[in-house]
Amino acid sequence: MPRGTSGRIVIEVETDLKTELYNALEKEGLNLKQWFLERAEDFIRDRSQLSLQFTDDDKGYSREGGTNGVV
Repeated sequence: MPRGTSGRIVIEVETDLKTELYNALEKEGLNLKQWFLERAEDFIRDRSQLSLQFTDDDKGYSREGGTNGVV
C-alpha cells in the first residue's frame, strides 16, 4: 500500500464494516479520528514497553510471599 508524505491515512474497507464501525463509534460519542488516534497511541505505547519474561520454574510466587495473581 502506498505511503504518502501528508498526514492522511487512507484505507479501503467493506461497506458493511464501515457502517458498523461508524454506528458503534457514534454510540460511544466518538468519531473515527478520535478512535483511531487513541488506538494508534495505545498500540505505539504498548510496543515500546518492556515485556516481562517468565521462566518455566516460576511458580507464581513473589519474594514477599503471596501469589502475584496466579491461582
